[in-house]
Order: sequence, then C-alpha cells, then structure tokens
Amino acid sequence: MSFNIELKARCSNLDQFEQKALQLAHTFDGLDKQTDTFFTVPKGRLKLRESSLYGNFLIPYLRPDERGPKRSDYSLLPVSEVASTKYLLDKMFGILLVVQKVRKIYLFENVRIHLDRVKELGEFIEFEAVVEKETEISDSQTKLDTLIRYFGITKSEFIDRAYVDLLQK
Repeated sequence: MSFNIELKARCSNLDQFEQKALQLAHTFDGLDKQTDTFFTVPKGRLKLRESSLYGNFLIPYLRPDERGPKRSDYSLLPVSEVASTKYLLDKMFGILLVVQKVRKIYLFENVRIHLDRVKELGEFIEFEAVVEKETEISDSQTKLDTLIRYFGITKSEFIDRAYVDLLQK
C-alpha cells in the first residue's frame, strides 16, 4: 500500500495557475485524459481509472472528507482487461458515477501538481505529495503549505471531497 498527502482546490483561472507552475523548478509529466469509473462500496472509494498517459488501474483508496491537506492510503493495481473488469465490478458493486477529466501534470520535487478540467464541474488544482516513509509526512506538509501560498489558494477554495462526490450533489 502507498500513501500521499494531498489537497484539492477550486481554481478560478487554470491558465494563470499553469503559468505559475511553469515558473517553478519542475518537470512537465504530460497531458492525461482520464475516465474514472467509481463503484459503490461500503467504505472508502474504488475506481477504475482509464488513463491516456499511464494506462489502466484499479484504485482502492481511503481518504477522509475534510478540507485542507490530508492523507490518502491507496493501491494502484494494473488492469489489462478494462471492459471485463468494469463489467464484473459493475455486477458485483454497481457503478456509482463516471468522472471525466483532462489533467496536466507537473512535478515539483516529490509533489505532483495536477491542473484539472473536470467535465460538468470546472477547473481545479490538486497537489499530491508522494510519501515513501512516515518520517516524510512533515516535510511533505511543509511543501504543500509552500505551494498553497505560492499559488495564492485560500482555505475557502479547498475541496473536502472527491470529484465523484461533487458530481453527486
């Protein structure tokens, strides 16, 4: 199992945020078209991600619904047979909702900066600090705080839920 520290926020001007991302010491990882099929599960979340950049993964994860940076525990399970996997999971659990997005991914040290355009929701920025050991949590939290200030994100813009939850409302 892996984990990261992440933050998601509404974004009023994604193009402006992209210019700021370009000014950081970074690597552009690419443009990713993602379709996330979420399944109804009793606890946590389970999604089948179809990614134009990285391939297909089943991703079970646990993350609290709270504003601000938070820990997310997850596994990335490669999927070679998307259609049959989706069919079986639908029959087992039921499809909750499908989220479609276009994501530009920048890397800043151990933090992934996601600039997201989510169908039917709008524009968002997300930070994911990839953490290898528990001892790196504090350092990663500090990096996220620095990025929050750098991008000028206010607490009122923080999102406490997954995109799937926002679409359900």
